[in-house]
Amino acid sequence: MTLAGAVATTPDLLRLVAVPVFAWVAVRDIKTRRVSSTVWIPLSLLGAVLLVWDGWLAWNAGGYAWTHEFLLPAAVSIGFVVPIAYLFWWFGGFGGADAKALLVLALLFPTFPQYAVGSSTFPLTTTPIETFSFTILTNAVIIGVAIPVILALRNAAAGRINSVMVIGWPVSWDSVPDTHGRLLETPEGRSRGGLDLDALRMYLRWRGLTLADVRDAPDRYRDPATLPDEPNPPTDGAVTAAVRSDGGTALEDDSDGDSPETNTETTPTAIPEYDDPWGAEAFLADIDGTAYGTSPEELREGLEVLATKETVWISPGTPFLVPVFLGLAIALVYGDLLVGTLI
Repeated sequence: MTLAGAVATTPDLLRLVAVPVFAWVAVRDIKTRRVSSTVWIPLSLLGAVLLVWDGWLAWNAGGYAWTHEFLLPAAVSIGFVVPIAYLFWWFGGFGGADAKALLVLALLFPTFPQYAVGSSTFPLTTTPIETFSFTILTNAVIIGVAIPVILALRNAAAGRINSVMVIGWPVSWDSVPDTHGRLLETPEGRSRGGLDLDALRMYLRWRGLTLADVRDAPDRYRDPATLPDEPNPPTDGAVTAAVRSDGGTALEDDSDGDSPETNTETTPTAIPEYDDPWGAEAFLADIDGTAYGTSPEELREGLEVLATKETVWISPGTPFLVPVFLGLAIALVYGDLLVGTLI
């Protein structure tokens, strides 16, 4: 907010603390898809203090500064951006960290800041209402919408033309344990909805297995009789989660001395029928929660694909904190991408 021609008030300068923090959480979102809630607490407190500070400065300036430069944009930020963030989280459009980030931005950036760098003043453009948090949100949405276009162009350039080229790309099976996202394949072919890879990691950790173990002996591990008596903690499925290294309870070996991985004397001609192939239902019944909404059928289909295919298509999803950080950076330098293209 600019008062009486001043550039970069003290509250606006303090708001720049958010830039490196949002850069850090964007990197965390890419690598782990996990951001601790404790990140947002100090930023929320800072935003609340700066909001009151701005209100006091605008009240003392009076007139236009109070009503148009502070009260109106702050009302839109708190009364519109905050409910949007909450509703998108409620209906599953945002993750919890995404919604908290937008709530923090609504407190931190209710009004347009101004910063002088040499002879230039940033942001370069403003909006009629001058609600800066809404500008960050619209910038983030525009960037988010551009991601499928970029994916499609990348896949088309590589000759990968198919029904999921706008939401994913192919990876080697051995990259899957360290990848966040969703499998875009079933035994019947490619699908826009498949196994959540966090749920896959939860299942493998629960059984004390690696994906390589499953691929080495898929016929054995389809049998629910091989489930451990004392499963490992499944963790939350994050790539960086701490996992027990003892492999859990040893499984009973019914192969007369040969390990299941090395016994190749017989090759089954057909996959045996089980009431609960891969122990999928037992896993989901044993853990707390729903493994990100995964059904037993989704888990079984994903395991069947990953047990045999060398390359699979995955969707990384959209780590929304990345578009939010980029939207913030663009807003601070340029302003509103949407309004800027229309005027």
